[in-house]
Amino acid sequence: MRAIVGVFGLAAFLFAVLVVVVRQPMRAALALIAHMICLAALFAALGVHIVALFQVLIYVGAVMVLMIYTIMLLDDHDTAYEHLFSRWSLPGLVGAAVVVAALGGLFMAAAPAGAVAPATVSAHFGFFDFSLEFMTRYWFHFELATVLLTIGAIAAWSIMSQRR
Repeated sequence: MRAIVGVFGLAAFLFAVLVVVVRQPMRAALALIAHMICLAALFAALGVHIVALFQVLIYVGAVMVLMIYTIMLLDDHDTAYEHLFSRWSLPGLVGAAVVVAALGGLFMAAAPAGAVAPATVSAHFGFFDFSLEFMTRYWFHFELATVLLTIGAIAAWSIMSQRR
């Protein structure tokens, strides 16, 4: 179990670095898809299967398809395709190394003596409880994100239609 979490955690980290480092938008989007699939595998390995399912269905299945269509609307004569890596590759790698070192220091540090164990999730929390909680408390945030993504796609389309 720990090996699976470690492998998918490392893969998620490497794909996240690729999202920042790769210069071409389509390759960055594909790296982001791979990162989200690794996160779904992490959620599944940790026993949170509903979150893993929504990770694949909503983020990979819907949001990334919308992002890929938006990238396809971009100008293909952009000079970004001439270079493999961005000029921000080295600062991004240095920043990632600092974050990894800081997180490693936090994980290696011993827990305080008076630390309280995290609360466990009830075994009776199922799909019905999750959907009820989602539809009563978080539906507005979900719909707001949908509207913002639609506005982004319309903005990309209008910019591209003005250039031609």
